Amino acid sequence: MIKGLVSIITPCYNGARYISETIDAVIAQTYGNLEMLIVDDGSKDESAEIVKSYEQKDSRIHYIYQKNAGSAAARNNGIRQANGQYIALLDADDLWLPNFLEKQIAFMKEKNAVCVSCSYRRINENSEEILRPTKVKRVISKKDMQRRNYIGCLTGLYDSEKHGKIYLHEELKSIRDDYAYWYDIVSLDGVAYGNPEILASYRVLSGSTTGNKKKLIKKQYQFYRDYLKLNLLKSAVNTVIWGIQGVLHFT
Repeated sequence: MIKGLVSIITPCYNGARYISETIDAVIAQTYGNLEMLIVDDGSKDESAEIVKSYEQKDSRIHYIYQKNAGSAAARNNGIRQANGQYIALLDADDLWLPNFLEKQIAFMKEKNAVCVSCSYRRINENSEEILRPTKVKRVISKKDMQRRNYIGCLTGLYDSEKHGKIYLHEELKSIRDDYAYWYDIVSLDGVAYGNPEILASYRVLSGSTTGNKKKLIKKQYQFYRDYLKLNLLKSAVNTVIWGIQGVLHFT
């Protein structure tokens, strides 16, 4: 582990349309002590060529190839090869503001925390802002995380110095695996902190899994029951609340 280094893990499957914009957002960070590990999950488009062209120009960009195995496996592949004290997960179509890392690391030190998040805006396929910004919860407890995932994956930052690397659960088949990952991290010290500043942009794609909540209801319920080990009633109540909040989130 290299102290002060941020390892940015980016799974990429057929991400040619947006990956350049995402890499540019990383390169533009005011906090420059970083490495970006882009794990190509068996893409069939021009993703490899695009990432390799950046790799040749910037030694902080690293291209990793794997046969298609899903985003959880790709993220774990990147985490295994990461050298940084800080771990961040950034998808191949999401963006950070230039001061994201600088602000979040300072916020983490201020709170003496192993995990922080922040507020973020939402953008469409053309990088135009849509809907209302998502405001982060200021203090996020383990109990909060049992109700729903309060950490936007693109905004989470984990300091691995105290507890070591944390990996995603590949058996979840890339459904709710990010929820489980951040739940596990928050559980380490029992709390995470949210920076109210808007420092990132989450891309909402038409037809995306996240955008189609109905398909996820069963998976969400099973996650409460099988992973969090909540009883039937609490799992059902949490699923209903999650569904209502999901509808409100996209209005």
